[in-house]
Amino acid sequence: MSEHRVKFAALFDAEVRPHNERFRVAAAVTRGEDVLDVGCGTGKSTRDAALASETGHVLGVDVSAAAITRARELGGAAFEVADAQTHPFPARGFDVVLSRFGAMFFADPPAAFANLARALRPGGRLVLLVWQERARNEWYGVLHDAVAPDTTPPPAGPHFSLGDTETTRTLLEGAGFTGVTFTDVAEPVCYGPDSATATEVALGLKDVQELTGSEDAAERLRAAFAAHETPDGVLLGSRAWIVTAVSRG
Repeated sequence: MSEHRVKFAALFDAEVRPHNERFRVAAAVTRGEDVLDVGCGTGKSTRDAALASETGHVLGVDVSAAAITRARELGGAAFEVADAQTHPFPARGFDVVLSRFGAMFFADPPAAFANLARALRPGGRLVLLVWQERARNEWYGVLHDAVAPDTTPPPAGPHFSLGDTETTRTLLEGAGFTGVTFTDVAEPVCYGPDSATATEVALGLKDVQELTGSEDAAERLRAAFAAHETPDGVLLGSRAWIVTAVSRG
């Protein structure tokens, strides 16, 4: 998690609030369950799980030290800097493994999900929130067309690496999971309360910086966001999957 995302953590949480509510319900954490939250960022989803678990052990992990520092400041659960792909989690130590928009970024997905399967008790639940394929996400098209008009988009990045259902199903089954299901989440993302804030946030994103090629990119981006400004903020269309699976143990 970049320093920019840590700085605007509250806004990024607000960006996907409808998605998070669907994710929280799907996770269905109950009292006493032990939960591992992977790619937790500054810890919103971890704190939600801790409130639901009450007496269980709830741990959020992220590779970003800055994000974990902020998560610890906010409190509400245990947090640790760790790479879920290689970290030696206790075998069969958790009832639930969660990841809210974090699992797409594994460098070695088969190894990462196999490691998470080992960390789950037999019958334990994996619950992921991931973006669907890029073509189904309006927010990417708006960003690209504003900052790099008349250019061909680069190959889809890791944000969309779990968007194809059959590829993801095969990946998870090979890592030790069964009962893989996909639930469509069609909710808007909010880039900020107004076009000026949305532009400031977007210009700090790595993907946007890699696309930006001219001095007037900021003005084009502000105009694009203004066209999507509503009383509820700058809303762009998005599609995500809630992916659930069960550890074979």
